[in-house]
Amino acid sequence: MDEAVIAQTSPYGVDVEEGKTYAWCTCGKSASQPFCDGSHDGTGFKPLPYKADKTGTVFFCGCKKTKDAPLCDGSHSSL
Repeated sequence: MDEAVIAQTSPYGVDVEEGKTYAWCTCGKSASQPFCDGSHDGTGFKPLPYKADKTGTVFFCGCKKTKDAPLCDGSHSSL
């Protein structure tokens, strides 16, 4: 599988709604970061669903290197 493109070297802070499911971009090519817009078509990448357990701000990984996908774990600090 190809390596994901680094969309940005910091997290995306997004206000999410409890119970809503979001499709996090795993390939890094989406123009709708941090969410999937289908740019992965024809690759081995697929969006990763994230269901919000509460309403509030969530920090989604922008570098695509997190070990806690789709959330930021600070991996961008070592790029």
